[in-house]
Amino acid sequence: MRLNEDLRTFNLSNRHGFTIIELIVVIAIISTLAVIAIPMVETSVKRERELVFRRSLREIRTAIDDYHTFVIKNKIKYDEDSYGYPEDLEILVKGIEYRDAKNKAKIRRFLRKIPTDPMTGTNEWGQRSYQDKRNSTHWGGENVWDIYSKSERKGLDGSYYKDW
Repeated sequence: MRLNEDLRTFNLSNRHGFTIIELIVVIAIISTLAVIAIPMVETSVKRERELVFRRSLREIRTAIDDYHTFVIKNKIKYDEDSYGYPEDLEILVKGIEYRDAKNKAKIRRFLRKIPTDPMTGTNEWGQRSYQDKRNSTHWGGENVWDIYSKSERKGLDGSYYKDW
């Protein structure tokens, strides 16, 4: 009989809140999960940014090569110092005027817009001319032969973004 009375007085519905041990265990589990998840999220965000960066580099470099090929193929006049490469990145957006087979004036554009460098958040890219040294960080200004990021940060592979 005594056992039944004890069970009636120990009713679980009368308990309010959590015990301190339960709170400590929950906080420890959440903290452990956060410690594991935060670096994974940071890495995935950085990886996504690097993918956008690679696409932007490829898009601009392809446009520069297309410009050069188009100028040489269509025998468009260019300054000998430029070697047929664009004078700046803006000309890839504005386009160049040429005459088609019917001698009709047309404009050929190579980019819709200059892509943003996701590493710096601007559309200002470092530029190298055909006459510059490969690792030069100073643009000679004769033409645009290559581009690079102005970011000083390193990628997931340990190389600097400016060297990509």
